[in-house]
Amino acid sequence: MMIVASTRPGRVGLPVSKWFGTCVEQHGAFELEVVDLLELNLPFMDEPKHPRFADYQHQHTKDWSSRVDAADAFAIVMPEYNYGFNAPIKNAIDFLYREWHYKPAGLVSYGGIAAGTRAAQMLKQVLTTVKLTVPSEAVAIPFVAKLLNDDGTIEPNDSMQRSAFALLDELVRLDRVLLTLRNGDAS
Repeated sequence: MMIVASTRPGRVGLPVSKWFGTCVEQHGAFELEVVDLLELNLPFMDEPKHPRFADYQHQHTKDWSSRVDAADAFAIVMPEYNYGFNAPIKNAIDFLYREWHYKPAGLVSYGGIAAGTRAAQMLKQVLTTVKLTVPSEAVAIPFVAKLLNDDGTIEPNDSMQRSAFALLDELVRLDRVLLTLRNGDAS
């Protein structure tokens, strides 16, 4: 599952996610499902019980739970705002708990000179707390605005392409290993 974290009007997350989606399709190891947090439109945490109980009261949470539970791996396409990650991705993560367990999550960050890496480092703490495994392989796109074409697409460079495929390769390896934990077969 690829999660598009930005919900801001005019966001760069859409062209970045479309480019990364083509990398996923070319790679061929994963069936691509795209979740755009703008379209998902989760309210801010409105469940009365802690997510660890999975006793969801609202249909939007039940639907989100089902989608995340069915996914084998994640790629989060994320901006950096004020040296950190944005609220919609934190909210989407916090709605659930066990559905995230023992799955790999790759980060595709973008921004200015820091390429979203400060936000990615902060988000890793949140992801590992819900038992996601985040590989060191990542895609970090600096000066992303310079890569935008007039038609709203991204012009990837060689470094982006190499890092995308390295990340996807690692997500495949991690998924194989973590599947044992998801199935409860670990001793």
